[in-house]
Amino acid sequence: MTHQMIEKIEQRMLSYLDNEQRERLHNTLMQCMLEESTQEHENDTQSFLKIFLAAKRVEGCSEKTIRYYDSTIRNVLTAIGKEVKHVTTDDLRVYLDEYQKRSEASKVTIDNIRRILSSFFAWLEDEDYIVKSPVRRIHKVKTCKTVKETYSDEALELMRDHSECVRDLAIIDMLASTGIRVGELVKLNRNDVDFENRECIVLGKGNKQRRVYFDARTKIHLQNYLKSRTDDNDALFVSLQKPFNRLLISGVEIRLRELGKKLELNKVHPHKFRRTLATMAIDKGMPIEQVQQLLGHQSVDTTLQYAMVNQNNVKLSHHRFIG
Repeated sequence: MTHQMIEKIEQRMLSYLDNEQRERLHNTLMQCMLEESTQEHENDTQSFLKIFLAAKRVEGCSEKTIRYYDSTIRNVLTAIGKEVKHVTTDDLRVYLDEYQKRSEASKVTIDNIRRILSSFFAWLEDEDYIVKSPVRRIHKVKTCKTVKETYSDEALELMRDHSECVRDLAIIDMLASTGIRVGELVKLNRNDVDFENRECIVLGKGNKQRRVYFDARTKIHLQNYLKSRTDDNDALFVSLQKPFNRLLISGVEIRLRELGKKLELNKVHPHKFRRTLATMAIDKGMPIEQVQQLLGHQSVDTTLQYAMVNQNNVKLSHHRFIG
């Protein structure tokens, strides 16, 4: 319904209505037009978002990532309250600024939201739904890069020596020698492991499979764990008590956190094993491209962020080449 249509209706009803009735009619028609326009905008937004998420799903994004994209974009568009085609750069800047103040979010979180919006509006532009993405002029948020810790050799040996059961020992060895994600660890089945070649196939992000490798110690501890089990669950790691269900990510995290507290080790969690492996591999001269493949990263830049160069090696190199 347009303003011209409303005027036509009001003109034709002039002779039948008094002033008060004409005013009521005008207000009613305007309200109907607003509701209809809002509904159209919501339908457009839902349609664009649905197709965008479908495109991301086809590209191989996990359901967890799809849900994150969905909730983030919906929150932004709901807060702005405009049709997608009418969202401006200033609208997004104001939203990001207010969100950061309101939630006290970190700069990393704000940049994650910016990246998701950039992906969404760039897709709208590529598909010719909009002329130009409003995120183009919103630059990457500068964040402070902190040196993230890795496990020392002593810390790894302490955790092995003080593991409460053969299962936990096998988990520590698997995380330390393969560098797999904890989500990949808990998805492993018994038949995914090739003990003869000391390797296994893991299902990584985007449902992409890759081959990872483990050492002789891990092989022995893993075989000892499997021999000790009395259940018939296909999962490689299961709970310690009946009904011996597949171990969850939270189960691994809790066991490691408790072990860290007992040993008074700082920040013991599964992901730290992954960072430790990357750092160790690069320090020992493994080509970065091979480390990237081992960790299952799409970009070598991501691999470089995981690997923290050993400061002692930097010192030795300084003495050798400069000092």
